[in-house]
Amino acid sequence: MIRAVTIDALGTLVHMRPPGPRLRDQLRERAGVEVSEEQATAGFGAEIRFYLAHHLEGGDPESLAALRDRCAAVLRDALGIEQVELAVVREAMLAALHFDPFPDAAPALERLRSEGVRLVVASNWDSSLPEVLERTGLASLLDGVVSSAAAGAAKPAPRLFEAALELAGASAEESLHVGDRFDNDVEGALALGMRAVLIARHGGQPPDVDVPVIGSLAELPSLVLDA
Repeated sequence: MIRAVTIDALGTLVHMRPPGPRLRDQLRERAGVEVSEEQATAGFGAEIRFYLAHHLEGGDPESLAALRDRCAAVLRDALGIEQVELAVVREAMLAALHFDPFPDAAPALERLRSEGVRLVVASNWDSSLPEVLERTGLASLLDGVVSSAAAGAAKPAPRLFEAALELAGASAEESLHVGDRFDNDVEGALALGMRAVLIARHGGQPPDVDVPVIGSLAELPSLVLDA
């Protein structure tokens, strides 16, 4: 019997709206700077690559603020707008980020929780993850949230999974992890002795992996409850 489910966030529970158009509008409104949507998208791509390499450095509010300043500096350099104050670029960058829940997320969480399954998000993210999930309306459906920055290690390392299991009050053998990355989510969970489910939202031929593959979280409750 599966007592707990740990869940990835981005690509599994939530998705990010394209930030390029929003960044373009924010820079126009806040700084009077005109960049094209293509430039804004490319600039954000550079910022995201930097963030992914350094997100573990945002483990608390103070270090997260410093990380966001460094990300804003990367974005400003990529856009070639050195004349704009860093604080203005940072606020435009943050305002351009918007995450929405997938439509199947809340119903799946509600069904699992109604059956007594413990639900903890375990995701490679900075310490703002609980607030992000609060804004999406999903936080009230969860029993806990652990980010890699808070845990001090990113998936597929075991430390993040272990922290999530501790929050869930369950052992690896009685838990299942669901996520959209085979390397980070599936391999990381299996290495710890958990069961795993890969979610492949984009259709097409599912990867040849020896774990269940679902196209929607609507399929998850039956997998968990019938296990």
